[in-house]
Amino acid sequence: MMPPNTTRRSFLQSSAVLAGAAPLGLAQGEGAKRAQPLIAYVGTFSSPLRDVLPTQVDLPPGNGRGIHLFAVNRDTGAMQPAGIHEMGNSPSCLVVNAGGNRLYSANETERVGPAKEGTVSAFAINPQDGKLEMLNTVRSGGAGPTYVSIHPAGKHLLVANYFGGSVAVLPILPDGRLGEATDVKNDAGKIGPPRATNAPPGSFAFSGHDRTHAHQIQADPAGRFVLHVDLGLDKIFVWKFDGQKGTLAPAETPFVSLPPGDGPRHFHFHPNGTWFYSIQEESSTLVLFDYEGASGKLTARQTLSTLPPGFAGSNFCSEIMVSGDGRFVYAGNRLHDSIGIFAVGEGGTLKHRADEWTRGNYPRSFNFDPTGRFLYCCNQRGDNIAVFKVDRQTGALQFTGHYAAVGNPSIIVFVDLAKKE
Repeated sequence: MMPPNTTRRSFLQSSAVLAGAAPLGLAQGEGAKRAQPLIAYVGTFSSPLRDVLPTQVDLPPGNGRGIHLFAVNRDTGAMQPAGIHEMGNSPSCLVVNAGGNRLYSANETERVGPAKEGTVSAFAINPQDGKLEMLNTVRSGGAGPTYVSIHPAGKHLLVANYFGGSVAVLPILPDGRLGEATDVKNDAGKIGPPRATNAPPGSFAFSGHDRTHAHQIQADPAGRFVLHVDLGLDKIFVWKFDGQKGTLAPAETPFVSLPPGDGPRHFHFHPNGTWFYSIQEESSTLVLFDYEGASGKLTARQTLSTLPPGFAGSNFCSEIMVSGDGRFVYAGNRLHDSIGIFAVGEGGTLKHRADEWTRGNYPRSFNFDPTGRFLYCCNQRGDNIAVFKVDRQTGALQFTGHYAAVGNPSIIVFVDLAKKE
């Protein structure tokens, strides 16, 4: 039986690719046990976006075809096509559960019902070859879902709806399917100015200060609080999370404000759980916050540019990630098309170390493979993913020479099928 949303032609093509790639997953020797591959799932923009969202500046027409699968060479980092789960609604953000057997997608350009809500989908992951089987699709609680994450307890999916300016909590049912939202919160407040307070000289960067725009939602490591950013309001909101009811309530300090117009986009906790780093899209800055796990309170302590000294002009920041060992922070720069590399010093403060060209246009996001040895950069407008080797001692990125061709890649996540044996 073909997976849902898959044409007969694409199914046959994908099957042929997987069949052709099978020998790469075989161990040497007669009757040897099959070595399971490392699978990468790439979410893409895969709809005629200029017709759907004509005013959005950073979304070109969707050249992707849904969720693209790749078999990853563990030694070199190279990616080999391993099939496509066809979707025309831009599954631009993906997240995999802790067990590695379920994947969830935010379908950014889906518009259903009179409110024109977006949707999120649940998939089962085949433990043998990584193929996806759609389980169900539900409404996301707002328009343009752009981010999904899983609460640490594994029982709820958290959704940020960029175009709807809302966040939602969806229950994850025992079989991995999604239930209808148990809570939806709509952002409200004064919209920030069109020019960032901390903009580089000569910057015309303007993307989200036209209305509310929820851009990321994530629980803290303990799961007691849920945080989300609204780019248009220049705020990071903090919510107490009720794991029994699946609801959000304002924390004692319900939000922290960033400088007007700076536009917080994404954030990442340090592994110690007490340092919190936020990246601002329109000002091209990083901010270090101290995080109090008992109350959810954030206190800003350092602000610095994501760009090299002396930079002038426009840039839009994208992704931020802390290395698994907590020694380095990586920041994505679109238009400058680089990844800024920062060393984490005493007390969590950052120091700029280097900038690495992304080998493509408009790096929307990046991610490490499960070992942390390789970094994969999704060059959205370059229609490719570039692979870098990570120097664990210096934090430096060295281009491996490997590219993977993908139309408008937005995100990459990994599942190690060897752990399923």
